Amino acid sequence: MRIIWQGMKVTLGFFVILGLLFSGGFMSVMLYAKITGQDVQTVMAIDAKPEETPPVPEPPQPIAAAVQERKSKVLLDAPVIAQKPELPSGCEVTSLAMLLQYKGIQIDKMTLYDQMPKDTTPIVWTKDGSSIQSWGHPNIGYVGDATGKSKGFGIYHKGLFPLLQQHVPSAIDLTGKSFDSYEQHVSEGRPVVVWTTIGFGMPTNWTDWNTSIGMIRTTFSEHAVLMVGYDETAVYVNDPWDGTKNLRIDKKQFIRVWEAMGKQGLSYSAD
Repeated sequence: MRIIWQGMKVTLGFFVILGLLFSGGFMSVMLYAKITGQDVQTVMAIDAKPEETPPVPEPPQPIAAAVQERKSKVLLDAPVIAQKPELPSGCEVTSLAMLLQYKGIQIDKMTLYDQMPKDTTPIVWTKDGSSIQSWGHPNIGYVGDATGKSKGFGIYHKGLFPLLQQHVPSAIDLTGKSFDSYEQHVSEGRPVVVWTTIGFGMPTNWTDWNTSIGMIRTTFSEHAVLMVGYDETAVYVNDPWDGTKNLRIDKKQFIRVWEAMGKQGLSYSAD
């Protein structure tokens, strides 16, 4: 009988513990203590949950370097270089020479012209000679002859970018980015080579021809300048066409023409 009674106590204790788990009521604790002959403090100690370990805080994440606040008005003192007379069609490489000299790299426009990628595809005119049937592509390299010895056209951002990278490893192609990003670069002290038109008017004399990578639609009024400043209503450029320094252009007009010419621009990041 004693063995049976002990077995009943164990069984009853098992159900009481279940009651403790689901209810945690003080009466269940008292009942189990009475059956087993243990004091209440011992039983409550058995039922108590172990103290939870506080979570280890994650190490603080490094804070990214803040972008400099864009100034409302900037005018950089960059050198101005005229493309003529040596390069009457070499506005892009002349603007690049201004950019590099501002950065402290003493190299002249003619040296850069010799180094510049060129698409040597010969020009082919239509039978009546009124328009170009096929020629090079300015995203491959300079199309034509910038010296004026034969017909010249120009070069676009993709063709000129490798030359900038050759001299400045931190070169950046800003093409397609917002004009705000152009102003941010100038605000931080880095001018930008920007594609526009001669005279800064909207292009109207569009033409097209076949190239080795497909048809191109462009204009012979294509031009490039060095953007050196801005304010609320204007953009300031060094214009290689006639060697004008800090030329003021209405900002809205400048942006419209820049957009029409494919939002092209080249600069470099902070060292």
